[in-house]
Amino acid sequence: MKGFTLAAAATALLASTASAAVDPIIIKGSKFFYKTNGTQFFMKGVAYQQGISSNTSQTSDTAYIDPLADAASCKRDIPFLAKLKTNTIRVYAVDPSKDHDDCMNALAAAGIYVVADLSQPRESINRDDAQWTTTLLKRYTDVVDIMAKYDNTLGFFAGNEVSNQPNNTGASAFVKAAVRDTKAYIKQKNYRTIGVGYATNDDADIRVDMEQYFDCGDRSAAIDFWGYNIYSWCGKSSFEKSGYDVRTEEFKNYDVPVFFAEYGCNTPRPRLFTEVGALYGSDMTGVWSGGIVYMYFEEENEFGLVSINNNEVKTNDDFNNLSKEIAKAAPTGDKIDSYNPTNTAPAKCPSVDATWAAVATPLPPVANTDACSCMVDTLGCTVNTAEVDPTDYKKLFDFICGVKDGKYCAGIGRNATAGVYGAYGMCNATEQLGFAMNQYALANSNGGCDFSGSATTKVAAKTTSGTCGTLLAQAGAEGTGTVTSAPTGGAAKSTGAAAGLTVSHFQTGFVTLGVYVFGATLSGMAMILL
Repeated sequence: MKGFTLAAAATALLASTASAAVDPIIIKGSKFFYKTNGTQFFMKGVAYQQGISSNTSQTSDTAYIDPLADAASCKRDIPFLAKLKTNTIRVYAVDPSKDHDDCMNALAAAGIYVVADLSQPRESINRDDAQWTTTLLKRYTDVVDIMAKYDNTLGFFAGNEVSNQPNNTGASAFVKAAVRDTKAYIKQKNYRTIGVGYATNDDADIRVDMEQYFDCGDRSAAIDFWGYNIYSWCGKSSFEKSGYDVRTEEFKNYDVPVFFAEYGCNTPRPRLFTEVGALYGSDMTGVWSGGIVYMYFEEENEFGLVSINNNEVKTNDDFNNLSKEIAKAAPTGDKIDSYNPTNTAPAKCPSVDATWAAVATPLPPVANTDACSCMVDTLGCTVNTAEVDPTDYKKLFDFICGVKDGKYCAGIGRNATAGVYGAYGMCNATEQLGFAMNQYALANSNGGCDFSGSATTKVAAKTTSGTCGTLLAQAGAEGTGTVTSAPTGGAAKSTGAAAGLTVSHFQTGFVTLGVYVFGATLSGMAMILL
């Protein structure tokens, strides 16, 4: 094993010194293909990131290490990934401020593609009080900007297990809005076509509604591929016992590619990985495009294939068993020129009921920084940021939104079940609070812009002509209209509220509102999921 490691590591190191060329993966119908040679692509993947568990909530102050920015470790691990015939890795959090050239080129030289999640622990959609904002759009588009240049970037996940049971399915509306806006950004920037999808858990109560909801309706907002985190094949199971047969039948008419975004049940252990034969065999390859094993690094959750000690890689029985099974996998597929998909119809949108809480349309507003900036210019009363710490935003929102049945906060409201959204609910925290303060002040001319020093007056814009005039007219004076004009300024220019902010939930009448609180003060109550 030592000889293999040294030789392969040397090869990977030399290959990474050149700008590695790799054939981009494209989508046609419900399948992936190599763009140039036209053969079907099946993922033989491994989840590759330390310190982030995809199966549990992450607190808002969780740090992360971007594995694509650690060239030395990346090159160390590529030979072991190659031993597993890996052609895809999944990375859960990318740091857009870091350089990724060395690792991405080394991966490309080894024929390995990357599926990257767009969120990170401090910036993601909170299932318990979801929202889609310009701040999150900035995070997502920053990742797109840094990754789009690599031909071995296969696609992006706009969310991972955000809605994971019936009582939080309303959050899916905000994830689908994220899909829509990310796809629009990729198109606006004239990047090559890179798919945007979602990774779901395997919850029996909502899985069908989930796969239908994200695929239904306007194609500009629908997912380009569907990732399934599934752990139902445990030990010496079978195609039928595991339920793989039912899931395969369920997706046989799905119109976009589907694959296992995570798989590899670890009870009992060592894992036998006998599901590999089924996943890449004739029973499944007509529907599924392979899968991604969870995961490379051994951690407390005991899903790892290798352990790292003093920068030395030690493989375990799980690694050896997967290596044996994946070596036998030889899926046969279609050629792009002769493939004529018949399953081209989008899914039917689910109805709101006891287990599904998100109407299909409308979705939450487009995250439009132009609209937010124009709105802020018109405010005569706004947040006194010199005196107010973001940790105090909650008290202010509680007061303003708690009077007059939430009248002053209608313009920032969010209700996925009723499909009622304030036009400015997509703005950042400070902008939303400023809007609410100003609405209150307009209705309370005597001391309405005081808030014990938390607000300040300023000169409001005298005219609202041009683009701002259009955006403000569409939003309406109370922010209850719909902004239909597309944003021209791209992603958010600033994050507004401090990083680490999440939201606490309350309702006023038919309007659901998110009140900003500092995550650390909630001692783990404010949980964010990647």
